Amino acid sequence: MDVRHTQHPVIRRAAEWLHMVNSRHPWSHNDHFHRWILRNLPARRGRAIDIGCGQGALVALLAGHFSEVHGTDADPGMRTEAARRCADLTNVTIDGAQLDELSGAVDLITMIAVLHHLDAESALSEVARLLAPGGRFLGVGLAPPKSVRDIAWDLASAVTNPIIGMVKHPRPVRGGPQPPPFPVRDPELSFDELRTVVDRIMPDARMRRRLAFRHTIAWTKPT
Repeated sequence: MDVRHTQHPVIRRAAEWLHMVNSRHPWSHNDHFHRWILRNLPARRGRAIDIGCGQGALVALLAGHFSEVHGTDADPGMRTEAARRCADLTNVTIDGAQLDELSGAVDLITMIAVLHHLDAESALSEVARLLAPGGRFLGVGLAPPKSVRDIAWDLASAVTNPIIGMVKHPRPVRGGPQPPPFPVRDPELSFDELRTVVDRIMPDARMRRRLAFRHTIAWTKPT
């Protein structure tokens, strides 16, 4: 939700101030959730796959916890950066494999800000196919605000976002906002719409709204 385009002058000025503060104290909303993923790793740690690995930051972290880590990304530039970051990690593979080209059994599959780029039902079905019994899916996603509860969480994220930025990046940067280094696409499925799909394919998955305009999905494939 981009409240900067509202016609209400007070809300518009507040949103413009928040945007200015965020630009001076930038932080990665996606990297922020790496700690959540590391806290929720499965007990068995043979093979992990990070779908949409970007520049490879999460892949590099997972390499210290799994025997084999596979990062995939459709963008050649991202794959180049990820391969450079992980060049010294002998248990890491980076390529452009699609979900339906992968084979199991996998102990962990991660997606950060990726699911809304894909057909959710097809992608989650492929994840369920690939995971070994007891394997875990950990996803961090985005959804447009459509319900009152969605809007409330987005407003909370808008208020806390600059505070987190000043803590994580206390020294202001110059030059204004920088474009993200990865492909951007607006999400279409709301939190509740996506939860309907998740519940159908991944029974008992835990899906939670989070600050930083994100939600999380955690599911362990039944044994």
